[in-house]
Amino acid sequence: MSATAVDNLFFFFSSKASDSGSLQITKHDVLLATLSSNLSALEDKLLKDPHWKKLKLLRDEIANKAEWPQNSVDVTWSFTSQTLLLLLCLKETMIHLAADFSPGKPSLRTPEAAPALSPDTLSISQQKTVQSVLQFVVTFGVCPYLVPGVGVPLRCRTAFGAVVQDVVCLSAPPDATRRLYTSCRILLNIAHHTSLGSLIFCRHFGDIAAGLCQLGFCPTKRKPLKPEEEVLTEEERTFSREALRDILDQVYQPLAVRELLILQGGPPQSCTDEKTQVRCRAPAWLRRLCGQLLSERLMKPSGVQAVVRGILEGAGAGVAGGSDAEATAADWKKCDLIAKILASCPQQSLSPEDYYRDICPQILDLFHFQDKLTARQFQRVATTTFITMSRERPQLASKYLLEPVLAPLHRCLNTAEIPESGMAPGTILVTEEELSRCIEDVFKVYVVGNEPLTVLVDSLLPVLGVLFSLYCFTKQSVSHIRSLCQEILLWILGKLERKKAIASLKGFAGLDKSVSSLPSLCQFRAAAQGGIMITIKETVCDEDEDEALYQKVSSEQCRVEHLGDLLSHCQECGLAGDFFIFCLQELTHVAMENETELKTKRFSSKSVLELEQHQTLVEGQGQKLLVLQLLAVLCERMSEQIFTNITQVVDFVAATLQRACASLAHQAESTVESQTLSMSMGLVAVMLGGAVQLKSGDFAVLKQLLPLLEKVSNMYPDPVIQELAADLRITISTHGAFSTDAVSVAAQSTLNRKDPEGKIEEQQQTSHEKNSNGSDLEQQQSREKSRQMGLKSHTPPIAQEVSASRTTTNHKSGSITTDQLQEVILSAYDPQIPTRAAALRTLSCWIEQREAKALEMQEKLLKIFLENLEHEDTFVYLSAIQGVALLSDVYPEKILLGLLAQYDGGKDKHTPETRMKVGEVLMRVVRALGDMVSKYREPLIHTFLRGARDPDSAHRASSLSNLGELCQRLDFLLGSVVHEVTACLIAVAKTDHEVQVRRAAIHVIVLLFRGLSQKATEVLRDVLKDLYHLLKHVVRLEPDDVAKLHAQLALEELDEIMRNFLFPPQKLEKKIVVLP
Repeated sequence: MSATAVDNLFFFFSSKASDSGSLQITKHDVLLATLSSNLSALEDKLLKDPHWKKLKLLRDEIANKAEWPQNSVDVTWSFTSQTLLLLLCLKETMIHLAADFSPGKPSLRTPEAAPALSPDTLSISQQKTVQSVLQFVVTFGVCPYLVPGVGVPLRCRTAFGAVVQDVVCLSAPPDATRRLYTSCRILLNIAHHTSLGSLIFCRHFGDIAAGLCQLGFCPTKRKPLKPEEEVLTEEERTFSREALRDILDQVYQPLAVRELLILQGGPPQSCTDEKTQVRCRAPAWLRRLCGQLLSERLMKPSGVQAVVRGILEGAGAGVAGGSDAEATAADWKKCDLIAKILASCPQQSLSPEDYYRDICPQILDLFHFQDKLTARQFQRVATTTFITMSRERPQLASKYLLEPVLAPLHRCLNTAEIPESGMAPGTILVTEEELSRCIEDVFKVYVVGNEPLTVLVDSLLPVLGVLFSLYCFTKQSVSHIRSLCQEILLWILGKLERKKAIASLKGFAGLDKSVSSLPSLCQFRAAAQGGIMITIKETVCDEDEDEALYQKVSSEQCRVEHLGDLLSHCQECGLAGDFFIFCLQELTHVAMENETELKTKRFSSKSVLELEQHQTLVEGQGQKLLVLQLLAVLCERMSEQIFTNITQVVDFVAATLQRACASLAHQAESTVESQTLSMSMGLVAVMLGGAVQLKSGDFAVLKQLLPLLEKVSNMYPDPVIQELAADLRITISTHGAFSTDAVSVAAQSTLNRKDPEGKIEEQQQTSHEKNSNGSDLEQQQSREKSRQMGLKSHTPPIAQEVSASRTTTNHKSGSITTDQLQEVILSAYDPQIPTRAAALRTLSCWIEQREAKALEMQEKLLKIFLENLEHEDTFVYLSAIQGVALLSDVYPEKILLGLLAQYDGGKDKHTPETRMKVGEVLMRVVRALGDMVSKYREPLIHTFLRGARDPDSAHRASSLSNLGELCQRLDFLLGSVVHEVTACLIAVAKTDHEVQVRRAAIHVIVLLFRGLSQKATEVLRDVLKDLYHLLKHVVRLEPDDVAKLHAQLALEELDEIMRNFLFPPQKLEKKIVVLP
């Protein structure tokens, strides 16, 4: 019966009008003729076809019960009435079939078979037929009767819609409003069936909703005189209103939102152009109604998500057919639109606070979608809404948005509010999921949103200490929130006022206790899913006090190092330079304080007040040590571009001068401070010498140095520095109009210190060369005289640097002389570390350039380099290592064997540190020789294999590292000793007790595979299996993670080699052979 009803519908809509022959008729006449023909064909089919007898009886029964006019002069309405009757017949038939259906029991033999379908299920072709019928019903029975501005007009849809709009006769009875009411009510009746309802609402919800809006809410133009003149009764209008709200609640909410937005329409548009039909603006009552209904959708549970989905899914991902930039711009515009909608409090809400209380949790939920495609747009909407609300209502946004987001971090700070039952050791304060979600949400709001609103910045300030502690903890291991914490900290430090940013950095370093940080009773712990959680710390026993003290000291040191890493990203904005200057100023305060206060009585004879004073002094000493540690880390981590403007450089010089004056006041002058003072004054000389284009405002900043320079010129014992300070003071006072030779020499010395090899501009070299030839000669004579008298040279560092750099400069223009060589050799024994290191670098440069006079003294130079290997300063012994390596590259036969003997000697001959430095030299020599290293294969391999059995673990690791560098370059020459090398590596990797040595052994295999590459299958064919078993053994049983990592890398290299060996890459080559 259901199939018969559907076939009837198909017949009804597939019949054609009779051929009109040669008559030229319009589209309107064709449509009317087709409708009349189909109506007649349907009646004939129902009367004559016995198969449709039951359907005819059912239709007549429903028609007799119907309360709407079914026949009309207007063919379109008659056609619509018959269609509605057939749809009602279909519905009744499907209900009866479903009621009589009783599914049988599933067969145990074929449990995988699908259950039997209900007989009221429509096939795909039947669904298409029903959808076509519904489209005709809506086109003929709903859309033509909508007043202008309500819904999308038929003329704006298709050309067929424009024809329908013209053929409908609105003046014929029944009235247009009655027709619309009948169509909407019957369609709602049919929609009570689930299958038919989904077909109706999925495509025609907007038109039905528009009809119900017009029926229930459209105001009448005049009040009728008599009740019988009313087209719709009040009960029918009430039914329309209730039906509208019912279907809005039933359908997919984003669909309801989208259709209501379409009904509400946009701004008014011009309708004067006849060629392009433009939709007229919706009437005022409809706009108000849609706004009210949209607000109700928004206020419902999950209403925010429905509104967001309705707008985003309705408008699409971007401009249709547009470029990526256009799509992105359109996407941001939609997000801004949604943010404005969500941030505006609707009239239905009692107050803005009630609205924010209901809506804000839903906005926060938008951050946490798992689907990547959906999450990206939803998070963008949430971020934009978050910022819009914070801008428009900061107090409510702080209460209902920011506080819930930052609640996990505030929970750590407000431990006093936690009951005692929740403070047991091991109690979890913040779970892994809460902390990860908190950090991710903060990143999305602050960093992605990138709006430095006052409420946002102020809300994050109290928890910055906890954020930095979390960042330090994530640096200890792998964590997915490490980069998020770093980006958040960098964002807030960049947006804060400079004073607040410096204060926050002081709190991070531990210099300011007023900055909130993670309480001592809380701790971060690694969680099961790879995240981090916050728990209550275990109580420390008396036996563990030493361990707790060690943990505290090491954690403070790590905090300082991590702060240095963080500041290394803040150099461009100038924050790192300002904080460095602050630390220098704190160092000046340390130098100015009197340390004799610590020399007090014994503890047994102290009063309580004295004990408190002593505790204060001890804390002060701790602060001083912390400042020194901070400066050490900053000097190590920061680059030379730490200062970004003149003001910072002047502040740096001022801090240095203040510290020098303070040291003079306490009579505590040191060599290091003398060098620092020379360098800082040299910076001022460089700026005044033209390296920086100074303006009048810059000289106003430089004048801050005048009082300090005057103090230095009056109090400093060194006459050269006194003279330089006085000359700088004159140059600054005259705005550079007057400058002495001392200022030029100091500037040249500072530039050469930055570039000891003389790579400065030729113009600067020649300009200073003329002014200082006489002073060079006097300086050299005074140094010779002091050496003859057996006295120590007290020449200031500036003059020494100028001398060394001038030697290099002279060499640039031609060959070096014997006197220049002798002077540099003497400088290599100078007690001043910069002078000695510069001399060693100069000698290395001459050797690299194959200067004949330097190469003639190879034995003496080798002795100088080897003696300086014993020096404890890094700059000196690294320069010596470079010199020995370059000299060995020139004369490997004479020098390499001696180095091997020194490296192979025991602890009684050379210190372990010296042997390690010689090992570094050998590694550089091996790299420099390249393919020529094969000539010295035997002594090198024997020395390194013997070193792998040395009692000193550091020497064993060094020997294995050098062995790896050597094997990497031997290729096929390794074949004769491959068994010895393999046996050594296997024994060390399996039996050595020191983890560093085992790591080195595995790393040799990595280097071996990388160096041999595709040759490994030939060179290592006899031992490849043994090496593979060794690597698998290390991966399974080695307790050290780093060694396991090296083994895994080696296995990956071996896997790549074997894949290329077994499956060589296909080369598309065409060979051309010339036949004889």
